[in-house]
This record gives sequence, C-alpha cells and structure tokens, in this order.
Amino acid sequence: MTDLIEQLKRFRTGLVIGGLIGLLSGGPVGLLLGGTLGFLLQRGLSRKLQAYNPQQLFFRATFCVMGRLAKADGRVSESEIAFAREVMTRMGLSEERRREAIGCFNEGKDEAFDIAEVLRPLAILLRQRSAVKLMFVEIQLQAAMADGDVSAAEQAVLQQVFAQLQFTPQEVELLMSRMKAEDAFRRHSWESHQAGGFQNDAVLLKEAYGVLGVSEAATDAEVKKAWRKLMSQHHPDKLMAKGLPEDMVQLAKEKTQEIQAAYDRIKSARRMR
Repeated sequence: MTDLIEQLKRFRTGLVIGGLIGLLSGGPVGLLLGGTLGFLLQRGLSRKLQAYNPQQLFFRATFCVMGRLAKADGRVSESEIAFAREVMTRMGLSEERRREAIGCFNEGKDEAFDIAEVLRPLAILLRQRSAVKLMFVEIQLQAAMADGDVSAAEQAVLQQVFAQLQFTPQEVELLMSRMKAEDAFRRHSWESHQAGGFQNDAVLLKEAYGVLGVSEAATDAEVKKAWRKLMSQHHPDKLMAKGLPEDMVQLAKEKTQEIQAAYDRIKSARRMR
C-alpha cells in the first residue's frame, strides 16, 4: 500500500492530466479512466527512459548481477546477503533507492533471469568507459568473495560478465590476483586495528604489493606508476563524469583510500619519498 502511494505521488502529473482530460470528455467515469491511463503512461515512459539512463543502467546491473552471483551455487548465504546490505548502507541509499536495489538483487536471484539482459546494454554503455567498467567488475568480485571463497558456479557467472564486457584473459588474471590481495589486505588491516596494531608486517606488505598489482621486486618508479594509474582509474569525480551513479561515489572513495593505504605501507617499508 505504501509503495502504491509513493508511486501515485511520483507519477501524479500523468494522473492529474489524464484525469482532467477524462473528466472533460466522460464525466466521473472518464475522470477515473483518464487518471488511471495517465498514471500508467507516465510510469511506463519513466521506466523506458530509465532503461537508457547510464547511471540507472549501471545501478540495476550492479545489483542484478550481485543477486545472480549470490544464487549461483543454489543457496544465498548470510554473508552474501550481509555484503549486499553493507554495500547499500555504504552507498547511503534512501529508503526508496534501497528498495529498488533489493528488487534488482531479487530479480537477479530468479532462475528465469537472463544475465545477458543487463550485461549487453551495459557493455555498449561502458565500451569507451574502461574505468567505470573496471569499477563494476571489482564490485562483483567483492560480492563473489563475500562468503570467503569463489565457487565454480560463481566463476561461471563471472566468466559471463568478463566475456560480455570484453576483458582479455590477461586482464582477468591480473584483476583476480589484485582483488584477492585487496580482500586479504582489507581483512588483515582490520584485524590489526582490532588487535591494537599487532599484525605480521611482512604479510601486510606482501598484500600491499598485490593491491597495486606489482611484485616485491618492482622498482620504486614501477610502484609509483602502478599507484598513480589505480588512483586515476578510481578517482570519484572522473568515474561520476563517465556514468558512475552518484550514490556509488562513496565506494570509489573507499577504493582510493585502500589503494593509498597499500601504497603508504610500501613507501614506509622502502623509505620512499
């Protein structure tokens, strides 16, 4: 009932105009029919326009694919649900936007859902927006790792994503390696914080190199180059200008903070300027 009231408010222009036209041409019955028709037409047009809105397309694809990944192995785990909710919280979604995200997540869980339905238009949208495409895939990889392991079924879904978005095998290998290191670096940094700063520095340093996608044998110049590239790719303002939804900017900010933290750890260990 609450959802219906919100929709009536949102599409009240079509409701009012349709109702007035109906009233003038058909009296009270025309008012009812005209208002209903005006409401339905405006709602339908709004949905059609949203389908071609870059930010809306990215938003829907993000949570639909996340839902598909969660259900890939037949059961949605508590950790996967918690991750989806955490992402929504970190994004600071309004109640209406959160319901929309949940609806997309549930849509992706449906066995009848065709993942290509959202990936095909997304691939066209992101063809010339490599940084936004990278951000999309990184969110999905985090979702796949939410329960601690990427199952074979989840890998199959990810392969569909990589294929549709035209990632090369080399890009996939580097990205998977970097995301695993980032996941470990994030967890171990949190554990170190909880333990009052006590943590194996050698482990964190190794993971920091992984976050930047370089080896421990890399030169200072190579480390700095990798850091600059990742910071540029994940710059919130640049991503938003290229189609990242405004309510996902916080995720980009957090990403740059993690990249910076990894770089700072390497700089400290190497005494770099």
